Amino acid sequence: MRIVALVSGSGTNLQAVIDAVAGGHLPVEIAAVGSDVPGAGGLERARAAGIETFVVAPADHDDRAAWNDALAETVASYAPDYVVCSGFMRILGERFVERFAERIINTHPALLPSFPGAHGVRDALAHGVKITGCTVHLVDAGVDTGPILAQAAVPVLDGDTEAELHERIKVQERALLVRVLGETAAAHRS
Repeated sequence: MRIVALVSGSGTNLQAVIDAVAGGHLPVEIAAVGSDVPGAGGLERARAAGIETFVVAPADHDDRAAWNDALAETVASYAPDYVVCSGFMRILGERFVERFAERIINTHPALLPSFPGAHGVRDALAHGVKITGCTVHLVDAGVDTGPILAQAAVPVLDGDTEAELHERIKVQERALLVRVLGETAAAHRS
């Protein structure tokens, strides 16, 4: 199974996938890693692993639609079976989602449908929940509304800061993403 991963930040989820592939535990080919941020740490992680990288920066395009189309064309040029949003912090446009329908996998640091959007960890703390977690889901036209593939629970501890809770969630998120990709690859082969 060929994937293109999209990252915006440090790429810790991506590193978990790279490590699982390199260790022979995940039968996936990472065709390329792309970003909307030229200096994203995830790009360096990919380069260090010998994976091709690309940047499609919004500032290089006239508007959001043009950026979205350019991103879709670039991703399509690698002929992926799946697109994996691994800490990608932009909402994919309708044409991108339609082009790769039911083939875009995303991670989210909350138990969806609770706390969608960019501040899932902060929102969980603000609501005083005792358990939160992470979700791996397919991307649809909404924000964090696609079909859920898997979830993992993480307890909220007394006195947790957003950063502390997010770090514990990320540990589960990395393992969950690798597991879901393995299951998806197995289903893709059969």
